[in-house]
Amino acid sequence: MKRFKTVSTTFIIVIAVIFGCNIFYLVSLYNSIRSNVERDVMTALVDADIDDLMYRAGRAQALASNIQMQEDIEEVRTSGRAEASTYRDENGQLISVRTEADGTVVEERAMLSENSSYSNQMVDAMSRQFHLIMDKYIPYDMAVMDSVLCNQLSYRFIYPDFLCVEVVSSNDSVICGNPKFNGESGLDSFRININPDEGIYYRAYMTPLTRHIFSEMAGVIVSIFFLMIAFSLAFRYLFQTVSEMRTIEEMKDDFVSNMTHELKTPIAIAYSVNDALLNYDTENDPQKKVTYLNIANKQLKRLGELVENILAMSMERRKTLKLKPEIISLRQFVEEIAAAHRMRGDKEITIDVKIGDNTSIKADKNHFANVLNNLIDNAIKYSAESVAIKITADKNGISVADNGIGIPIKSIPYLFNKFYRVPHGNRQDVRGYGIGLYYVRGILDKMGWDIEVRSKEGYGSVFTIKYGRNEN
Repeated sequence: MKRFKTVSTTFIIVIAVIFGCNIFYLVSLYNSIRSNVERDVMTALVDADIDDLMYRAGRAQALASNIQMQEDIEEVRTSGRAEASTYRDENGQLISVRTEADGTVVEERAMLSENSSYSNQMVDAMSRQFHLIMDKYIPYDMAVMDSVLCNQLSYRFIYPDFLCVEVVSSNDSVICGNPKFNGESGLDSFRININPDEGIYYRAYMTPLTRHIFSEMAGVIVSIFFLMIAFSLAFRYLFQTVSEMRTIEEMKDDFVSNMTHELKTPIAIAYSVNDALLNYDTENDPQKKVTYLNIANKQLKRLGELVENILAMSMERRKTLKLKPEIISLRQFVEEIAAAHRMRGDKEITIDVKIGDNTSIKADKNHFANVLNNLIDNAIKYSAESVAIKITADKNGISVADNGIGIPIKSIPYLFNKFYRVPHGNRQDVRGYGIGLYYVRGILDKMGWDIEVRSKEGYGSVFTIKYGRNEN
């Protein structure tokens, strides 16, 4: 038992560790997917900015007659040509040298980073240059920005319930607000720098990405969840099965112990009686001879009942057991069984049979006799020095009632289990092996009948056999 508890505890700890590892890996997976989704959102925001610039460039064409723009263009045309060249310094950094038309020399370090794609950096630089020029003349349109960002997110299978974009400064002051945003809390926010020189940003608000992330993880979460449930149920079933097997093993050991005692007792008594008949002069004492023979006969009968019940239980377990039903005159049949029990001399026994003369049933005679014998024998064993048994029957069933010591309510659900014995602290003299009522239930089940028990400690018991169909 100690080893069983140790192994069970080890398995429980292993399951807990596996469950903890799954939780850890799910959290890691959640963080990884969240990083990927946030990167997708930032990429979508950059692409939406480019789409918005293209839309604003189209609007700029309609404003080509704007005077200020014309003046800027004219200034560029008349200011002369500028010259530019590049070289790398001792660290390999690109340096741009530009000579303006007025002779001013401007040296700038290239912003290209070797840790990022040059094409992406080029697009980013072009976008910023567009903003330097475009933002002066073409106003922001947040409705357009919302629309293009929504499209870019949908291309990445991200569908937030709420989405809006506004223009803010580096200190989060709103430059161009969005009428859709009313200061809601609990939203995820992302921002990109669109004008580094002036510190201007696009800031996007959207419903939290948690639902989208969990939808990405749904397959893994569900599979792990059902796997853990299946694993836990399997372990629980195994644990219960092993526990039941251990209980059955203990009950079997008790059965063997009780049965050994039950078999040894009649054998020893019969052997002693037979030895007395052989070695003592009983011819001159007929009464003593009759007494010895009756004792031997009673013990051998008891031994035969034990063997018969064991064989009956063994046969009941076989799937090939076939009953041989026949029409039985119930009153005569029960009276013969009751008469045999009245002859027992160990107690004062009264058996009252209340069955109509014309009542008959169709049942296997031998097995049904064993069923009634078991019920009557239990009524006699679990009673005081005198027992009154009443057997009644009608078209619905047959009842065996007694005035014995009764059965505890908590024991009734287990009464027909194999090897189960009702604990009676005050009846240590009553010995048994816990298969009689198990045999009764098995035979009645095969006959398609049922049995019910009503009992109260100190007031006796009533066993009622209910026919599966009306018997006449």
